[in-house]
Amino acid sequence: MDKKTEADIIAEVLAGNSQAYARLVEEYKTAIYNLAYRMTGNFQDAQDLAQEAFIRAYKNLAVFDPSRSFFTWLYTISINLIRNDLKKKGRDSSAPAGGSFHTDPVPSMDTRDTAKEELLEIYLAKLSPQIRELIVLRYYQGLSFEDIAEITGLSTSAVKMRIYRGLEKLQKYFENM
Repeated sequence: MDKKTEADIIAEVLAGNSQAYARLVEEYKTAIYNLAYRMTGNFQDAQDLAQEAFIRAYKNLAVFDPSRSFFTWLYTISINLIRNDLKKKGRDSSAPAGGSFHTDPVPSMDTRDTAKEELLEIYLAKLSPQIRELIVLRYYQGLSFEDIAEITGLSTSAVKMRIYRGLEKLQKYFENM
């Protein structure tokens, strides 16, 4: 969704048409849920966090800066909620609840590819939440370095460096299997 369409929908919502907000939810619900799931490894937590992110965004829509992208603003709200949830539940630097991530295998994948995907999820969970969130935003969510910098408040060069270091760690995990 482009920035103008987002702005038009937000203007509708602020003018009293709360039903228009459903278009923003529909557009971004999968991305926000996937972000929360990749960070927590728990379906229920991901659903709860995604719902809370949309509720908070709706409640704070009046203070939204229209010069920014709603998409990155929503991601910022989501990341902050996820960080707080991980801290609250004591999952700062360990695998998520249940010990590891579980992914739904893609039907066309053979067993070896599924095993590699599961290993990647386990190794991703070993990274610090700060590095994991950057890798998730870049490679699972497909965001640009600039968008990630805006969402996290880091400089673009810091984002690039931390992602690079995270990828190096993941590579070492695979090499040491």
